[in-house]
Amino acid sequence: MWGPAIGLPPRLALSVLAGPGRPCILRLEAVTRKDWQARDRCGYSDFYPQRLSDLDFEESPSGASRGRSESTRHIASKKLAKNLVRDLLGHQKTSRQLIIECNPGPGILTEALLKAGGRVVAFESEKTFIPHLESLRRNVTGELQVVHCDFFKMDPRHQEIVRPEYSSHTVFQNLGIKAVPWSAGVPIKIFGILPKKYERRILWKILFDLYSCESIYRYGRIELNMFISEKEFQRLIATPKRPDLYHVLSVLWQVACDIKFLYMEPWPSFSMYYENGHVEKSKNGESLKSMKENLYLVQMIPRKTLFTENLSPLNYDIFFHMVKHCFGKRSAPIIHHLRSLSTVEPVNILRQIRKKPGETVIRMYPHDFKRLFEAIERSEESVFKWVYDDSLEDVAV
Repeated sequence: MWGPAIGLPPRLALSVLAGPGRPCILRLEAVTRKDWQARDRCGYSDFYPQRLSDLDFEESPSGASRGRSESTRHIASKKLAKNLVRDLLGHQKTSRQLIIECNPGPGILTEALLKAGGRVVAFESEKTFIPHLESLRRNVTGELQVVHCDFFKMDPRHQEIVRPEYSSHTVFQNLGIKAVPWSAGVPIKIFGILPKKYERRILWKILFDLYSCESIYRYGRIELNMFISEKEFQRLIATPKRPDLYHVLSVLWQVACDIKFLYMEPWPSFSMYYENGHVEKSKNGESLKSMKENLYLVQMIPRKTLFTENLSPLNYDIFFHMVKHCFGKRSAPIIHHLRSLSTVEPVNILRQIRKKPGETVIRMYPHDFKRLFEAIERSEESVFKWVYDDSLEDVAV
């Protein structure tokens, strides 16, 4: 089974690192379209590995080196904090469950977790709140460590050099957190409220880290408990039954995680702060409207069965590429996409996953895409299974 500490299979080789956590894979099964078309003339010796684009993912929200200027939400209701303690600690022995809290702010939830005997690591990006959080460590039972760092900006994907305070490896090592096998239970639970301005970017960033077993996912199947907006929640859980919301993001998250909706929380349960620690008093209509949006608490636990012999942290980017390509023309029959993506006979592949040649992408459920990918990967029809086309990198998602 795949996991952070498992070795590489012999049929794959890691050639170069194309940035933090971004491997460029040299695969015996991959060939560019030019090489495929010219194989009778040149053989297969001229193909080259091609790095896939990061889909929806853009540059790190504001860079690890910049200060935070956007507003953030914090728990303001003690009733909500009590419910979250129940959700995060459950019936487990509190001394064994480590909770990472992202930007706790005034620490209402932090205090409730500590009173329940929880082990908490608070990642706070705003120094205004640090002294109060430190005082909780001294005055409340339970175990608390405070880290002055924005959790959502750790391990930025587009920076060659990452400052130590933004490296999960360095921070987790200092905290004494150790990796566990992927097949083990959940070693850490993370709670946070996604910043609205960068919500989708962060969801993409987490996806890349999860599938590549990088960043926090070096340490095992980390459980996320996140408050997100209604729009992103609906997109996250969308299926072919909601074609207007069904998206690449929907497929990749549902394949990767068991997603559970816990509850919707009304906006008065939260407070909003600027980086200087004061409650937002902007007259900007959009900001006030955003502040009064209800949030959805979603639990996302990586599947123990996510990685297989045919889908691994080394070829996940080809899986991403396949899904992205398919959603580029979602109304087209899946067989048309397969003829552009792979050298393997598409009719045989569709027969294996029990899909008709005329089946359209928009009628494929998330796990149909995984089954499709794995069927192509294990096919023995061709040495070269995947075709990369430069033009595909521009397909909109």
